[in-house]
Amino acid sequence: MSGALALVGGGEWTEGCTFDRALIEASGAEEVLVLPTAAAYEHPGRVVESAERWFGELGASVRGLMVLGRADALDDANAAVVREASFVYLSGGSPMLLRSVLKDSPVWEAPVDAWRRGAVLAGAAAGADVLCDPMVDPRGGAFTVGLGLVPGLAVIPRYNLWSHEKAHRTVQLAPSGLVVAGVPQRTALIRDADGSWRTEGEGEVAVFAEGGEASLEALPSIAESSRADDGYAG
Repeated sequence: MSGALALVGGGEWTEGCTFDRALIEASGAEEVLVLPTAAAYEHPGRVVESAERWFGELGASVRGLMVLGRADALDDANAAVVREASFVYLSGGSPMLLRSVLKDSPVWEAPVDAWRRGAVLAGAAAGADVLCDPMVDPRGGAFTVGLGLVPGLAVIPRYNLWSHEKAHRTVQLAPSGLVVAGVPQRTALIRDADGSWRTEGEGEVAVFAEGGEASLEALPSIAESSRADDGYAG
């Protein structure tokens, strides 16, 4: 049975992220493996330090794995570290960079394998965006290819910072059958190990399907394949 999956809207590892304690408990781990890949050009070491402070207060240690470029993602040793982890967290940053580094790499397959054997997998902001397919390009709100762990769902991270007009445009651009979830900062859209979806944290998740508001029941189940749908232009 797969583990819990958390799509966090951003503002990770700050006050209000009440869900992190439960995610640690669900993983059964004493260590969180953090990949600051999306923040490769934004002081990734500081990202790991932030995680260390936050999870330290929750009684867990943090290991930062510096997968910052394509060569790192193709390294089998890095993939082995990820595959053995019980809690893997993809930080925020640039979703386009994160996708380009991880796509079709051993380090991308590794967290998917770990999650399928019961590990907890979390992504914040860019990390949440790319786990879905399609993913939202934050520069204009249109859709592009994601990594495809959750097909049929697109996440708008930092939804509380988007204008109504921009969010409306994204929802209207969504093709039939695609569910769009607006996830605010310090808020998580969580798929538990039993396959059910719920939300936790500071804000409220907005769900849209077929151009209108919907409930969590509209969220798709997760397919076994992690391959992105080639129908979206990257």
